[in-house]
Amino acid sequence: MLDNLVYLPIDTPLGVFVVAERDGALKGGWFEGQKYFPAISPEAGWRKATTALLREAARQLDAYFGGELTQLDMPLAPEGTAFQQQVWRALCEVPSGETTTYAALARAIGRPEAFHPVGAAVGRNPISLFVPCHRALGSNGSLTGYAGGLARKRWLLDHEGRERRLFD
Repeated sequence: MLDNLVYLPIDTPLGVFVVAERDGALKGGWFEGQKYFPAISPEAGWRKATTALLREAARQLDAYFGGELTQLDMPLAPEGTAFQQQVWRALCEVPSGETTTYAALARAIGRPEAFHPVGAAVGRNPISLFVPCHRALGSNGSLTGYAGGLARKRWLLDHEGRERRLFD
């Protein structure tokens, strides 16, 4: 569970993004107030601090939003089911500037009929941006749910060089 974590809020062009770590790996990354945003409190075992790993996450996010870095690369340890882990690993294979679909992700993990559960797993991604769930689209190329909000998803895809005409 998400407890006993060290966290750091980071200002981004899309609002405050909170990164959290435990044992030398990122456990979480969320836009403040997004769907599934955890209840952060000292009582739940959360401690605000700046560690080397969280400083590096902040540096990479600054470089990403500044257009100087296309791929975020940190030790990740998202917590979830074995199925969710498979989906999140597949998402990490989608390069910046490209997108995939839930159906393609389902095929990539060897479960071609599981596109709805894949969509649910994408939505529960606990490390947004570092596990690039914003790169998953509906089968017809449409922008579909994003826990951080569709406006952020559109911005991220445009920022990564996706064809803007699709979202105008």
